[in-house]
Amino acid sequence: MRRPGRRSRRFITYNLLWRQATRTSEAHCMRLWPACFASSGANRKPKGPPRRPAGFRIVSSNTPKRASMITSRRAFLSSAVALVPYSLAAPLRLLPVAPGPIRLELASPSCGLDFVLRNGAQGRKYQVEALPGGLGVIDFDSDGWPDLYCVNGATLPSLTKTGPEHWNRLYRNNRDGTFQDVTEKAGLAGQGFGMGVAVGDYNNDGHEDLFVVGVHGNQLYRNNGDGTFSDVTERAGLSLPSLKRFWSIAAAWIDYDNDGWLDLFISNYCDWEPGSDPICGGYCHPDVYRAEPMQLFHNNGDGTFMQVTSKDAFPEMLGKGMGVAMTDFAGDGRPGLFVANDNARNLLLRSTGHGFQEIGIEAEVAYNGDGRNISGMGADFGDIDGDDRPDLVMTGLKNETYEVFLNRGGGSFDDGSAATGLLPLSRPWSGWGCGLIDLDNDGWLDLFVAGGGIEAKEPQPNRIFRNSKGKFADISDTVGSEFAAPRLHRGAVFADFDRDGRIDAAVTAIGERIELWWNRSPRKRWLQLRLKGKQSNRSAVGAQVTCKSASGTQRRCVTNSVGYASSSDLTVHFGLAADRKANVEILWPSGTIQKLGEVDTDQRLEVEELVQAPAAK
Repeated sequence: MRRPGRRSRRFITYNLLWRQATRTSEAHCMRLWPACFASSGANRKPKGPPRRPAGFRIVSSNTPKRASMITSRRAFLSSAVALVPYSLAAPLRLLPVAPGPIRLELASPSCGLDFVLRNGAQGRKYQVEALPGGLGVIDFDSDGWPDLYCVNGATLPSLTKTGPEHWNRLYRNNRDGTFQDVTEKAGLAGQGFGMGVAVGDYNNDGHEDLFVVGVHGNQLYRNNGDGTFSDVTERAGLSLPSLKRFWSIAAAWIDYDNDGWLDLFISNYCDWEPGSDPICGGYCHPDVYRAEPMQLFHNNGDGTFMQVTSKDAFPEMLGKGMGVAMTDFAGDGRPGLFVANDNARNLLLRSTGHGFQEIGIEAEVAYNGDGRNISGMGADFGDIDGDDRPDLVMTGLKNETYEVFLNRGGGSFDDGSAATGLLPLSRPWSGWGCGLIDLDNDGWLDLFVAGGGIEAKEPQPNRIFRNSKGKFADISDTVGSEFAAPRLHRGAVFADFDRDGRIDAAVTAIGERIELWWNRSPRKRWLQLRLKGKQSNRSAVGAQVTCKSASGTQRRCVTNSVGYASSSDLTVHFGLAADRKANVEILWPSGTIQKLGEVDTDQRLEVEELVQAPAAK
């Protein structure tokens, strides 16, 4: 994919805007820049970048020849898109409007979720302060109701949890709209400066476990099945001294070789030490730091892991890894991974059966639609356009836009940011955690984004982009009055916490109490499935569920690696509008095809993998 060469600063500034603008429709261009078309005819585009069209203002004309010339992330973002139309420079504040098709209600403090995300900030601007906030949905007591685990920061520069205010927190779902803090009993207060979490049953004992990642140290917590957890990091072979130098942001459980045991992928960010963190006049631009390699650990099936280092199975992949998303994007029955990178090329990992092949450039997801790196934060896979193939969305920071990559089959993608309408809608917003979820149960995956800037003075509200037959519309202003509150949101997870058939959301925010958004949208029909593998991994990660109803066909992959540094519910959810019946088929990672036939909607099914008897000799 072609990328800008070394040109004059002013040329790059104008040309960058021009290439971004022409990704939108001609009608959109004409609405924004009438002066551009005045002398060239109503049906013709100008032949080059505008000199300075009406309705634009110069923010900065000092785009650097090398990224190292700008060390502050805030300065970089203000110069990366130097010409900003007034209509996009700041979000419009609209008058109150009537309720929309998606309604969310903020849970009251009395619900028992009192977690506050602490980042240890004291004015020094340590890089780690800007990036915590992962959380995970876990049914730790196996009662069928989603519980919640929140990862917290620590004191700086020591990177230690010096008091309960820095503890990670486990909340048990009381099944009545309230939660109970059971952190101490569970033994999950955690260690060090935490970032994210991955939830999965790595030892196939029927109890979901936790892998918590952070700065210079990760922990594996085994669920004992009695409400307590044990730190088995050392016993599992995941506490080697060579592993403790990494700053890990996210992780994902994935059975890449389909042997029935969940393997572990870790997304590492950059080489960072408190004592050597440079002063940049703000949080430093990522280019200041050295990239780190991604890591893959094979599950040996005996409670231990071995790092995969073979170049054939897992060649070195350097990046500044943030969010990780997982699905079978190639349609070959093997799960793959996407890693959003912070101002470095994104990674797309296709499973070979014994490892991974990195194909981000060939698949055209390594860069944005302009061939540039952006501040990739969160990511998720889901079928946006209704063609039964998992598409990809990635969030970024303000003025960069979120990216949509539409799956065209065989492991290739097209830039769909403009075609889906997300390009102009997302430009004013910084996005972190995200999820493609059907919030209104109409059969189309909507996009929820946790909003917030880098600096403390850049809070933003969350956003909801409703999907109508493959086209997004920002309906955030109609979701609910409290939804507009600006904060430094980070992680986001999704689950039906009250089991009413509507997907709820939980979102962290730096320095603020966690937000739990109850879904109060008008009721439509739905179907949920919780899968349990027998020959496949117990969590059923990687299983493909196909649901056919009168409204059409939907397909979901069982995964919980979603958004930014977080793990959502493993329960598969289908919105079915008014359909009362659906036909369900499951393709398990083992290769077994299990047909449930026609089932009633508006129910939750627990399905155990059907193990086929071996063929008679």
